[in-house]
Amino acid sequence: MSPERDVPLSRFTTLGTGGPSRWFARPETVDGLVELLAWARDENEPVAAVGLGSNLLVADEGFPGLALKLDGELAAAATEDGRLVAGGGAPLAVCLHRARAAELGGIEFVCAIPGTVGGGVWMNAGAYGSDIATVLLRARVADGEGVRWLTPEELGLRYRRSDLRSGQIVAGAEFRLEPRPAAEIKAAVAEMQAQRKAAQPTNKRTFGSVFKNPDHELTAGRMLEACGLKGHRIGGAQISPKHANFIENAGGATSAEALALIAEARRQALERFGVRLEPEVQLLGPIEVPPFSE
Repeated sequence: MSPERDVPLSRFTTLGTGGPSRWFARPETVDGLVELLAWARDENEPVAAVGLGSNLLVADEGFPGLALKLDGELAAAATEDGRLVAGGGAPLAVCLHRARAAELGGIEFVCAIPGTVGGGVWMNAGAYGSDIATVLLRARVADGEGVRWLTPEELGLRYRRSDLRSGQIVAGAEFRLEPRPAAEIKAAVAEMQAQRKAAQPTNKRTFGSVFKNPDHELTAGRMLEACGLKGHRIGGAQISPKHANFIENAGGATSAEALALIAEARRQALERFGVRLEPEVQLLGPIEVPPFSE
């Protein structure tokens, strides 16, 4: 398949910011994905998957490479012999629905993660004391050479990261689940969603958590709240008045404004608590968090 030119990525990000991708494609099969990755390798084009656009901050100048949004069979999910089998583009919410319908539990925590299987594996996404590594059997990883299955150990999954690198895309994954009555799953999910709604700005445009929680008695959100940053605004971007580890698009925000808030939050956390907060959000394009001043 031939990729499109200059597609605005702001259409695909939950924050609603970011410029165009030089190339954009929606592969629907593993063969189509490998073909695109081989093309990008031969053309020396960087590659990134956009998933549902959460946990992603795209440069206002855009992405000078090939952005992929997995579709078709690469976004499907089904249960099979007590396992969940899903494409890398499958929304985690759909995976949870399929598991509950089959009365299989273990991934209830993904109700708090507005992303895809691929992004979840890449970042070892987690919530409420669980993460992808605890339920993942193996992931199917594609690059310009082909595809191969990798175990959690081979993926190097750890807190909010993996050893996957640029040019590799999670085409699919298999999860180990356990029998659990649908009513119990529904009740557990309802409780988690109620907690999330009470604590987080679920009705605002954000990219999810800004920072990973540090090795400190305070979470990143509590730390930034103590710095008085709730509601702090730069242009159209503001630190959420509800939860300080979220940045909201309060109207006409740019990625540069969100990045400025990230830099200010890190500066204040270092100044007050001596903690160097590490961003959880992934940056795409010519954009980077400024280094700490020594």
